[in-house]
Amino acid sequence: MALKVACIQFDIAFGDPEKNFLRAEEKMKEALQSNPDILVLPELWSTGYDLARLQDIADENGEKTKQFFSSFAQNHQVAIIAGSVAKKTERGITNTMYVFNHEGEVVSEYSKLHLFKLMDEHVYLQAGETQNLFTLNDTSCAGFICYDIRFPEWMRVHTSQGAEVLFVSAEWPLPRLAHWRALLISRAIENQCYVVACNCTGSNPDNVFAGHSLIIDPWGEIVAEATEEEEIITGVIDSEKVRQVRSQIPIFSDRRTNFYS
Repeated sequence: MALKVACIQFDIAFGDPEKNFLRAEEKMKEALQSNPDILVLPELWSTGYDLARLQDIADENGEKTKQFFSSFAQNHQVAIIAGSVAKKTERGITNTMYVFNHEGEVVSEYSKLHLFKLMDEHVYLQAGETQNLFTLNDTSCAGFICYDIRFPEWMRVHTSQGAEVLFVSAEWPLPRLAHWRALLISRAIENQCYVVACNCTGSNPDNVFAGHSLIIDPWGEIVAEATEEEEIITGVIDSEKVRQVRSQIPIFSDRRTNFYS
């Protein structure tokens, strides 16, 4: 099935959820002008990396986030990979991605499995413990958050179970832009799938972000790429192309997993 996706790359207001909710709504409405089937947002779009203040500004049990996106998805009949938000729970704060279908239902919830110590995530956040496989518009998908893309074995867990599209939400810094592009293209090639990766742009007190959101096809060819500025990129993903590539070079049936441990 062919689906049109739109990555919404924007400058996140540091530590200002109220401003970011308004900005996200504005940018999503702008993205709707291209008639996408799926919208994708960046990582921690509601707070940015204001980790030290998350106890005060994180979303209690993700309730505001779920209500916001559920209503938007239902009203506009669009599916949403809702980036990730800081979710405040009884056991601590998680970096959590929600996925909504076009009827506004939550079809997946995933908390970032790999915490990035260089940005002190392990100090302020609790790591997730679940996979993130889901179906949108009859297409098998998986979702990941930023640092996860440095762990190819984690992404292969999902594609070996049938995922044809890997969605990535990130706040990836500009100094490692080359890594961002190389890792995402590699994940697409080695998993013979689409990669749809939405980054943020702008800066916070400690980082400048890379932008360069990407949509990559199963051959590793770039369908669309953003600049370092605020931008919405779109592209078509087609699960039939995934199946064609996987039948042409059958890496999944040629795997010899008994030798991999």
